[in-house]
Amino acid sequence: MMDKPAPRGTRTGFTTGACSAAAARAAVIGLVTGQVPDSVDCLLPNGNLVSFAVHDGRCDGVSAHAMVIKDAGDDPDCTDKAHLTADVRWLARQPGQVLLAGGFGVGRVTMPGLGLEVGGPAINPVPRRNIEANARSAAGALLDEVGLEVKISVPQGEQMAKKTTNARLGILGGISILGTTGIVKPYSTAAYRASVVQGVQVAGTLPHGVVVLTTGGRTEKFVMEELPHLPEAAFVQMGDFLRYAMGAAAKAGLKQVVIGGMVGKLTKIAQGETITHAGRADVDTGLLADLAAELGAPANVSADIRAAKTARYAGERLDELGLGTVFHTALAQRVVQTLNRTYPDTFDIKVLVCDFDGRKITEYP
Repeated sequence: MMDKPAPRGTRTGFTTGACSAAAARAAVIGLVTGQVPDSVDCLLPNGNLVSFAVHDGRCDGVSAHAMVIKDAGDDPDCTDKAHLTADVRWLARQPGQVLLAGGFGVGRVTMPGLGLEVGGPAINPVPRRNIEANARSAAGALLDEVGLEVKISVPQGEQMAKKTTNARLGILGGISILGTTGIVKPYSTAAYRASVVQGVQVAGTLPHGVVVLTTGGRTEKFVMEELPHLPEAAFVQMGDFLRYAMGAAAKAGLKQVVIGGMVGKLTKIAQGETITHAGRADVDTGLLADLAAELGAPANVSADIRAAKTARYAGERLDELGLGTVFHTALAQRVVQTLNRTYPDTFDIKVLVCDFDGRKITEYP
């Protein structure tokens, strides 16, 4: 019997990072063996091994080229069908090194606050590690003798970037290479909103009386480690859909809500956004600048934060001043205050804050 297809609106896809890693792996295999394969098994950041079709494979003994077409699943992502392309070559005088470069269509970072090197390619840390790991695995023992350059490019990236907020964040000339698990879940669909509501309803049937809401896989892993006494069904990845999750929690009679998040989404919640998608509203860096000033940050630092495009920049500047923990605690407090105004006398709300590597920073209260 044939497997039933996934219900419409729920089919997962793959991130630009996963597709880049697969293209890199295929190209390195071509460099090693003399032939780029038609398909390649790629290890994703979440530990899954997934087979990707490979296109446009070619090699000449000193370099190789491979391309993977992104399938975003049912997520209405502007990078769906992007051609994630890897060009690799040996570096004779740099044994053991794998150098990652950005080619045409991959954005260039021009502003601080993204956790990436200014002037470098907009390839986020998790995809960066995943691309390197797959390239190293494919190269094997040859890296004892030579190094390897992996250049990622996206032919349609410059046009695709016009449909993103990259330019506002100082990422110019192309898209970002993203993804923390390798898998794209259809966060932006009605079906995903319905699954969030359903997840909260299930949590409401448990005797614990609590639902733990997170914005994605990284924050969910973090809060699960912080709250090991709770069953898995108490945790719901709400994505951007705080409004639907909180409404479902109220309807289910839940009295305690725990929110796990990082500085960007928490700032959106603190400023009163209940749908936190990047395209809905900008981060209010003025709110963060005011918090910084209240904590004693110098006027020039507060001004820089106010002029910045990302919430992450505020956290980094205050970390430099030794105020990172108290800043994130104050932000978490503001989240609780905002939600208590939106849902008066409804929930006991707790906020857990982690950094971009999923490590705990603070909690409130």
